[in-house]
Amino acid sequence: MKKTRYTCGLDAAIDVVGGKWKVLILWALYEPGTLRFGQLRREVPGVSERILAVQLRDLEKAGLVRREMYHQVPPKVEYSLTELGKSLVAALVPLGEWGDAHMTTIEAIPRD
Repeated sequence: MKKTRYTCGLDAAIDVVGGKWKVLILWALYEPGTLRFGQLRREVPGVSERILAVQLRDLEKAGLVRREMYHQVPPKVEYSLTELGKSLVAALVPLGEWGDAHMTTIEAIPRD
């Protein structure tokens, strides 16, 4: 497998959380600590079941999310942040605060 070379830390971070859903999934897992798939889907409005599953696999592969499967009937799977994932979400907190502070201005920007 070929390793990716980044030009800077921001380049590396954006590669890991690129797209709309990954950041929202990480954010949803931050406070409660552990969520099951259905709970996580409710916490991330608008995400489809298929997209959520794909994004969770990507986040798990990147070492940001831990998937814990319990062998029982019915099967139980829980998702939580790894230490690496927690450190990334902590770095996203100021970005979220900036978004909260400027949401009205951002919403007023015309979109194509």
